[in-house]
Amino acid sequence: MSASPGGIRPTRLAPSDVLRLGLLGLTTRRMRAVLSALGISIGIATLVVVVGIPASSHRDLMNQLSALGTNMLRAEPVPDQTPPALLPEDAAAMTTRIGPVQTASAVANTHTTVRRNDLMDRYDTSGLTVLASRPDLLATVNGRVHSGRALDAGTVGLPTAVLGHVAASRLGFATVDPRQPPQVLIGERWFTVIGILDPLPLSPDLDRSVLVGWDAAKAMLGFDGHPTVVYLRAREDALEDVRAVLPATLNPQLPGLVQVSRPSDALAAKRATESSFSGLFLGLAAVALLVGGIGVANTMVISVLERRREIGLRRALGANRGQIRLQFLTESVLLSVLGGAAGAILGVLATVGYAGYQGWPPTIPLIAVVGGVGGALVVGVIAGVYPSIRAARQTPTEALSTP
Repeated sequence: MSASPGGIRPTRLAPSDVLRLGLLGLTTRRMRAVLSALGISIGIATLVVVVGIPASSHRDLMNQLSALGTNMLRAEPVPDQTPPALLPEDAAAMTTRIGPVQTASAVANTHTTVRRNDLMDRYDTSGLTVLASRPDLLATVNGRVHSGRALDAGTVGLPTAVLGHVAASRLGFATVDPRQPPQVLIGERWFTVIGILDPLPLSPDLDRSVLVGWDAAKAMLGFDGHPTVVYLRAREDALEDVRAVLPATLNPQLPGLVQVSRPSDALAAKRATESSFSGLFLGLAAVALLVGGIGVANTMVISVLERRREIGLRRALGANRGQIRLQFLTESVLLSVLGGAAGAILGVLATVGYAGYQGWPPTIPLIAVVGGVGGALVVGVIAGVYPSIRAARQTPTEALSTP
């Protein structure tokens, strides 16, 4: 206490003193502090886990849907036109000038047949199509090679072919041996099969196709250079906008002669899943935070009620009501922060471990961690303020006489 002309004025506590005073209540009752923090930690860890594990599962699902090509469109001339509608030879390059387009490629029907050997009927197509392909086709349609290798810049001018999944099955090939690669007869020329593709769920026409190099098709199969289908990948949020401007980009004079596929059903499913997950995320977060908040409130109320004798003793020794409130409020904040931080760490570790076990990409929303710690802090403060104020209002005699 310090004297002043107007009377006795209590000494103000420095922030460091307030911090030490708050820590004193925790360190002198370590077991109770640990148990109290444990309750808070479990609530926050629950919040992180119930948000992080569904988020990791959701991210894995989104990756699988994206791998199918949910952001892919295809453009082609309107069929049965007289004279036939044609796409420009540089259609793929024209498509990439649209801002949201990430990549584009093209194929063209060479109107030739493919046979296993020259003993088969030349008119037996087996339902297969021979397509001239650009080297970047697989990257655009997200295709993968099952056996062998894909067409590249070094093979586009050579008599080499890559078989779609269905085409390989109908021609009787399961794998490609690079030491003795098989050959197929395309038109009147023998082509060496260098690869077989995995299935393409969103591009079944390519599964039933035999792909040859663009330049090889021009030189050996009489291909005129006009693509019949342009494939493109664009940002999912701009897919509808790209679809709207694509016909005019490929045929400015007659955009009505270009038809563009609608976004795949997989994209609609992906967007619906994202919306459902957003609602699930908010519901789980709210429930887990409520459970954690109840634990914090219960811990702090009991802590203050059990220590009323301590409050009375401090009041008797000269502490004013403001200092009593500040002491217990600081202790409440420290307990909440320590418990919340520990719970966030436990939740992150549990989420990463479970996601790794399931083979999912670990995904922990930052809002779950920050919101969990912040929520514990806010709830802890709210839970500690009222009991400390009520205890501070008691006189030292009342506080010391409390059983």
